[in-house]
Amino acid sequence: MGPLLPRLVSLLALMAGGAVFAALTKSGFGGVALNIVAGALIWLLWDNWRAQTFADWLLHLRDDPGTKPPKLDSLRQEFAERIQRLLRKQNLETEELENRLHNLQSALQASPNGVVILDEQECIKWCNRTACEHYGLNSQRDLSQRITHLLRTPALVKSLAARDFDKAITLESPLSTPSNPLRLEVRFLPYGQGRLLMLSRDITAIEQAETMRRDFVANVSHEIRTPLTVLAGFVETLQTLPLNDAERADVLHRMAQQAGRMKNLVDDLLTLSRLEGSAPPGIEEWAPIRVLLERLDLDARALSAYLAGQDAPGHELIFEGMDATDEIAGSESELHSAFFNLINNAIRYTPLGGKIVVSWQTQINRGACFSVKDNGPGIAPEHLSRLTERFYRIDSDRSRASGGTGLGLSIVKHVLQRHDATLSIDSTPSGACFTVTFPAARVRAGGPETSSAREISPDKAG
Repeated sequence: MGPLLPRLVSLLALMAGGAVFAALTKSGFGGVALNIVAGALIWLLWDNWRAQTFADWLLHLRDDPGTKPPKLDSLRQEFAERIQRLLRKQNLETEELENRLHNLQSALQASPNGVVILDEQECIKWCNRTACEHYGLNSQRDLSQRITHLLRTPALVKSLAARDFDKAITLESPLSTPSNPLRLEVRFLPYGQGRLLMLSRDITAIEQAETMRRDFVANVSHEIRTPLTVLAGFVETLQTLPLNDAERADVLHRMAQQAGRMKNLVDDLLTLSRLEGSAPPGIEEWAPIRVLLERLDLDARALSAYLAGQDAPGHELIFEGMDATDEIAGSESELHSAFFNLINNAIRYTPLGGKIVVSWQTQINRGACFSVKDNGPGIAPEHLSRLTERFYRIDSDRSRASGGTGLGLSIVKHVLQRHDATLSIDSTPSGACFTVTFPAARVRAGGPETSSAREISPDKAG
């Protein structure tokens, strides 16, 4: 009875007080009873006021947990203390749960995988930023939207309808474009009572790498098998047929050509492998552009003379910016390889006597451009976007006849990526222009001292 005893004592005291008052006023038995009832009524009104005060405090406590309880009877005082202890405990547990939830959401936001939480009706309850990037969702606007109303991929709809979550689904993102493809692997994980965790990861690079690997193996095997077949045929010819000296010399010459072609192919493959497997060059090493241009000049004229022969005129080669004082941050050997590949293509695909202009020019933003322009047959627009793919050829027969391996522009692309440079290709029926643009961070010193150009006429090119 502990807390109830004071309340009972106060009730009896008021009733006794009413009886004593009736006795002192000699009100008789009826007056005594009436005064006792009046005392009880007064106690009820007083207790009701205290109960109402306690109820008002409870209502206020919901908004302000730190509110002190009113000074009431010991029973309600004990109730108030217990309620406050429970409320403080509940607030601590709620705060801890909120912290855990916040930490979990932060971890899911940092995940490289897309995460979407679906309820029993397959409606979105929450999603992270990666999921928004994968599906084009809005984390606020699309809440409570059914996932199949936003993503209508047949494979996804079929999997949800059949509740078949054993295998992952591969689908194309709604944000995927031909220039920026985005392929996703999606997996559903059931949990709770009918809820689903929808996980997605970007597998674009993996699929592209697998496609590239298959194409690479197929192309390499084809490129090597062709000269090997020719070599085997010539070896069989030498072994089985009686040949005169001229015929034998011709066969040996063709065999040497095929062997050289395989050597060039292996060299280019090793170059690509080295470029892909090594760290990109920093900015500690600087290559003087004048030295590069002088080496390119000598190599280009030697190649043109070799292709022209002794009696035919070579190409009209013009090198602009030969007196430039600029330097490029990076590997001199890699830059020479990339630049000469562009010049090599121009020389091999431009008819003898054609004009080829190689230039270096500093830009206003202190970047620089290296360009190779020819007046050859040009390149059709549908081929421009694929020129840097491995083994891609516009004309396979012509490329092989000119000694090309189909890897030159792939090497150029990798070298330029390692030097933060970009390659742009412009082509018309009257010629093509390949332009390499370097950022300001990769170029130092002044631009060309003069706008000089050195020209060599076709009859002196050889």
